[in-house]
Amino acid sequence: MTTATLQLVLITGMSGSGKSVALHALEDAGFYCVDNLPPELLEAFVAVERAHGAQQVAVAIDVRSASSLPGLPQRLQALRGQGVALTVLFLDATDDVLVRRYSETRRLHPLSVRSSTDQRRALLDALHLERELLAELREGALVIDTSQLRAAQLRSEVRALVKPQPTTLSLVFESFAFKRGVPLDADFVFDVRMLPNPHYEPPLRALTGLDAPVAAYLSAEPQVATMLAHIGDFLQHWLPSLLRDHRSYVTVAVGCTGGQHRSVYVVERLAERFAAHWPVLRRHRELDVRLTAADASQPRTGAGNPSASASAGDHHAP
Repeated sequence: MTTATLQLVLITGMSGSGKSVALHALEDAGFYCVDNLPPELLEAFVAVERAHGAQQVAVAIDVRSASSLPGLPQRLQALRGQGVALTVLFLDATDDVLVRRYSETRRLHPLSVRSSTDQRRALLDALHLERELLAELREGALVIDTSQLRAAQLRSEVRALVKPQPTTLSLVFESFAFKRGVPLDADFVFDVRMLPNPHYEPPLRALTGLDAPVAAYLSAEPQVATMLAHIGDFLQHWLPSLLRDHRSYVTVAVGCTGGQHRSVYVVERLAERFAAHWPVLRRHRELDVRLTAADASQPRTGAGNPSASASAGDHHAP
């Protein structure tokens, strides 16, 4: 009898980063989901699900199982050796954001000292300890920085990232504003703040790098074309090496001052260049939009900024 191919998604990461939002997104997408599975039961759980013909399952494992975490990377490697299609998603956020989320929900971090008189200090100490405990697991995972994601954005991103992909490297191109911090999940970071800034052109100020007038302005600047060529050639040269290193995802972050014009335009052009040969995802952190390479390849004629109401950390699993 042929054993069914099983797609397993492991959701892990920092407490308060939105893991339960991610798990619910997979459940809505048809995955059979289990929260807080003890790591020592993972292999037995997978064996049972494969025997039942399951094709898509997801589990959440985090610091609540702290004593069993040291052996988890070896268990994951063993599952890969058994032919399981495994994706590890590590959800993260800055300490300031995690502290704020815990303050809003008034929940206690699983590693916090309950008797502490300085709860903020106790929470920061717990977060630092948690990062140490999860460091090895984070190294081999696809990291999602939820610091500035709303819940709806996180759900969309999780569903996009776990779609079956060809056995090749997937590229995530992300624009961002330096004034709001570099994305935690970036593998490469490119600074395009030296390029001409459409912000100083009054007709373009309210538009974004997705809009046709901004695209026309930037495409006419020789510096922009040179920057695009240099970044693209650098990635073209090194991506095969990353593929040989068994990387499945690479996040390329492009930043400018506000994350509205230059970085957005550069991300769009890079995504277009590489989409012909690699699976590509695009995201624009400051614009509240999520595009894939299959979406419109031409700049839009008007600005748009769809939003969602809840933050990624809402209803989080600690």
